[in-house]
Parts: sequence; structure tokens; C-alpha cells
Amino acid sequence: MSDQLFHILNKYWGYSSFRPKQEDIINQILHKKDVLALLPTGGGKSICFQVPAMATPGICIVITPLISLMQDQVNNLKQRGIKALMVSSGMSYREIDMILDNAVYGDYKFLYISPERIETEIFIKRFSKMKVNFIAVDEAHCISQWGYDFRPSYLNISKLRTLQPNLSFIALTATATSKVIKDIVDKLEFPSPNIIKTSFERHNLRYITLKTNNKLDRLISLIKKLHGSGIVYCSTRKNVKTICKYLLEQNISAEFYHGGLSKSEREDKQNSWMQNEKRVMVATNAFGMGIDKPDVRFVFHYDAPDNLESYFQEAGRAGRDLNPARAILLFTDKDILDLKEKIALRFPEIDLIKQIYTALGNHFQIAIGAGKGERFNINFSEFTQKYNLNLFTVYSAIKLLESSGLIILNENNFLPSRLKILVSNYDLYQYQVKDKTLNKIIQYILRSHIGIFDDYLNINEFIIAKKIGVSANILKEKLNYLHGQQIVDYVAQSSGNQVQLVTERLNNDNFSIPVEFYKNRKENAHKKLNAVFEFLDNKICRSQYLLSYFGEEQPPICGHCNVCIHVDDHTLDIPALNQVKNLSRSLLRESEIVEVDHIINHLKLLEKSQIMEALRWLHEHQFILIDNQSITFSEGRQFD
Repeated sequence: MSDQLFHILNKYWGYSSFRPKQEDIINQILHKKDVLALLPTGGGKSICFQVPAMATPGICIVITPLISLMQDQVNNLKQRGIKALMVSSGMSYREIDMILDNAVYGDYKFLYISPERIETEIFIKRFSKMKVNFIAVDEAHCISQWGYDFRPSYLNISKLRTLQPNLSFIALTATATSKVIKDIVDKLEFPSPNIIKTSFERHNLRYITLKTNNKLDRLISLIKKLHGSGIVYCSTRKNVKTICKYLLEQNISAEFYHGGLSKSEREDKQNSWMQNEKRVMVATNAFGMGIDKPDVRFVFHYDAPDNLESYFQEAGRAGRDLNPARAILLFTDKDILDLKEKIALRFPEIDLIKQIYTALGNHFQIAIGAGKGERFNINFSEFTQKYNLNLFTVYSAIKLLESSGLIILNENNFLPSRLKILVSNYDLYQYQVKDKTLNKIIQYILRSHIGIFDDYLNINEFIIAKKIGVSANILKEKLNYLHGQQIVDYVAQSSGNQVQLVTERLNNDNFSIPVEFYKNRKENAHKKLNAVFEFLDNKICRSQYLLSYFGEEQPPICGHCNVCIHVDDHTLDIPALNQVKNLSRSLLRESEIVEVDHIINHLKLLEKSQIMEALRWLHEHQFILIDNQSITFSEGRQFD
């Protein structure tokens, strides 16, 4: 089996060896054992379930919370010649029905699905018939009852065991405290804890926190000194646009990204950064999940995060190629106050949550007792203005309603238009001879979309309309006509935020959010925020603090964060600085004055620019005095 695993790894992924712990995790799955895999961001989690799925008969069910992550992984697998399916909101019932049929009767290796979907009747019926090799639960920290991205349906994943009792589970995550780990094992009903993890320590990544009175100027100054590609994370879309504009004004190649952009805009911006056409991506936390760019040299956090879990994941996107990289967090006293206020907004009073729930029902014109399972597009800005509500409070209330199992919020959901022909060629021809425009449409689709009788294929109405010389509106009208005649199944593209009712709309008397649940969520958020404040202010090694937070016992100090080296200019080459510092100290103990050229000649393995930068830093921090290309000891500070 080992030879087969390496063959699969090399054939489909082009790697000749596994990363640390990957093979151990894979062997647990192959032996039908439940396993929780804890690997840092960029540690190769997907390989841990994709390789064994390819090595065993049957289909792997992958449960994941983000549609964008599903799409990325399914597209990636298809590009490698691996057959994969996904089911997500926005698909028609007929489309979902066919996909699940393929999962039962086709030779597909992967089915990606959301946790909410596993509770639907159509999935449960088909799942019982599927030959499943194992279940993979991605982003498994969401299982934790008090996790930072709590999803109620995650708590019901273990019910799949009752339908296929011999199934094994692999849960994967890059961020989990000891409490979350216990919760994952309990909720997935592991017969015994089986946890395989690598240290979250990133030897090449320097964690740096900088308190400053002028974040924007400090950001620009540091980016100009740093080399390579990077990300700047901001908490608001306004900051994203402002900072990107300022970077461009400073002749720094930059692009911006947030969830409010169209899919094509997001793809264009992401591709320009991935291909190094743009050096810096300024983004909200909507950017980064599932994106594998190994040569990111720096990640800035322009706004202090409200939890260390998301900070750790975002910072971990730097230096995946194992070369030196920096994670720099800028903050001010005002950031601390803003975070405290944000917690209050994140947990509106229960009466206000009820008010927002009622406003949603009125906005979508849903009668009491109706609406179960229906989806509605929502424009948050329009909704908040209509009902005179705070945008952040509305979003927080909706997330709490989701956590209570009343609604589902599908954020930035996008699916392209899809089409499948439902009838035979003969029946199709009867419509072609009746209508010249229909004939042109059908002929073009048949020529350019091979397999449209067998599967749903993505279509672009604007391209088709241009090719056959009609307007896009006429094309859509004709496709809708064929759809109404049950000649085709035409599913128009969906995009933006959607709210889906899990239950029928409740009246105020029946509406409730469990007080204990609300209280625990709020207390947990405060604990996470206090951990952020400790991280910012603590005088212990930044890496050591993070590793301790995530449950590692006696983690080592990193030796190169700003606490360890007491250096406030974090673009310096620290090894070079130490070499220059040690040599200068040694030479000055032998002679009162040392020529700069003498130091340069001694350190032939360093660039002159590295040496001069280090000497300037030693001079600015009063270790030495530089005068006329020679150095002397400074009286203001001792080397030791």
C-alpha cells in the first residue's frame, strides 16, 4: 500500500514525499480509524484525505463550511483528472438530485457538501445507497459548540454513523485549543481520542506587534523596506479601499479585495496578485481561504483582530515556502477601545435580535408559519437603512440567529448559470423547427457544450448571445421558455448574500434564543479578546504565547520576534545584524576606532548593503558612533 500511496501522490500532485505526519494520518484512515489531524496553515491538510480516498474504493464525502472553498477544491481536483462533485445552495432540486445520483452510481471519488445539506431528506436517502470510503470534515474547529465560527448542523454530523455504522471519520483543522479538540472528538463520537498533530511552530515566520501613533505611515515605511509579495488585512471595506489607494499613490503596486465585489472582479484581482502582477493585496478576511501562494513574504494586520484563531490562520499565509517571512500587527490605543466596543455590538440584546428577526420576515414578506427552506437575497446596506439599524449589529444578530438554528446565512454565494437538456434530440428538434432564434441557440449550445444531455454545464449567457447575434435578455427569455416547457433545466446564476429559513417564520411568542447559549457565546468572545490583549502587551515571546494558547506544552522561544530581539525596526536582516554587532564589539575591544571598510572586508559573505543597514541601526540605537567612515563605542549604551 505504501508504494501505491507514493504513486498517487506523485501522479496527481507531483510530490515525491509526504510532509511530516501526513503519512501517519493517512495510515490511520486506511486502517478505518477515526482521526483528528492538526496541521498548521499550509501544512497540507487536503492531501491527508485526498490521497487515501484515491487509494480506496468508493467515494469520500467532504464536509466543509465555505462554498468558495468547495469550488476551489473541486476545480483543483478536476484539473488533476480526478472526478469530484459538489452540492451547494443556489442549485436547483433537479440539479442536486442528479449530482447525488452520480455520487451513488457514478465513479466519482469526492462529494463536497455543506453540514446543513446532510440533514436534508434527499441527501439522507441517497447517502444510504452510496459506497462511502470515509467522511472528511474540513475546518473541524467549527464543530466546537463555542467555536468562533459555530454552525449548528456541524453538531449533527455524527448522525451519519447511524446510516452507515462502519464509517470512519477524519477531522482536519489548523487552529484548535485543547477545549476545541475535546469538543471535536466528542461531537463526532470518536470511540477513543486519536489525535495526530505537528507543532504549530513556524521557524521561518517572525511574529511582530508594533504599537504606533500613525499606522498608515508606519505601514508604508515598512512595505517600502520589505521585499516580495504580501497581504495587508483590514477589518473594514472602507479601510481596504483607503489603504490600497494610498499604497498606489506611494508607487507601491497594490490591489484590493473584499466580499462585496463581483465574482469576476474577485477572480481578476486574486489572479493579478497570484501571478505577481500586483505586489500587495489589501483585503478583508474574505481573502485567503484556500489560496496557496507559497512566496508571501509578509502579512500585515492593519487592524487588531478580535481573536487569535483568525489571526493565526491569516498570519500563517506568509512564508509557506519555508523561507523567512514576517507577520506584523500594527495597533494603537484606539484599536483596543474599538475592539471592546465591537464586542458590545456583536452581542445585541435579545429583544433587539427579535426585532431584527421580525424585520427580516417583513422585508421578505414572509407570512407567520411560512418560508421554511426558502432562500432570499439580502443587501445588508439596503436592509439596515430601511429599518434604521446598525450594519454590524444586524450582521451579528443574523449570525446569532444562525447559531440558534433558525436561519442560514450564505455569504457571497456565487454559482454560474447552469444548463442541462432533459429531452431527446428528436424532441429538441421539434422546438428548433418552430423558432429560428431557438434553433440558433440550441445549435450553438450543442456544438460548444459537449455532454449537456448527461450533465449540468456552466454557461455564460453574454458570450452565447454575442456569438449568435441576439441580446442577452432575449437569450434568457428563450431559455426560460424552454425551462417552462421542461425541455431544459436552466438555473440562472446566483450571487451575493442569501438568507435561508431553517424553520417556518415564528411569531414573537414562539421566538426564543436560549439565554445560556447567548451568555456562553458572549463570555467566550470576551475570553478570546482578552487573549488578544495579552498577546499585544505581554513581554514573552510572541511565538511562545501563540503556541501555548493552542495547547502546546513548554513551547520554545523563537529568538526572532520583537520581544526576543528587542528590535523595533523589523525589516532588518537579524542574522546580519548579529554578525555585524558581534564583530564590531570584538574589534572595538581591541582598538578604540575601527574603519567601516575593515568590517566590510571581514564579513565577505554579507552584502555591503546588509552591513551598512546594520551599522546604521547600531548607530541610531546608540551602540556605536559612526564618523567619517569609522566607528567607535557609544557612551550611551553598552553592547551587552
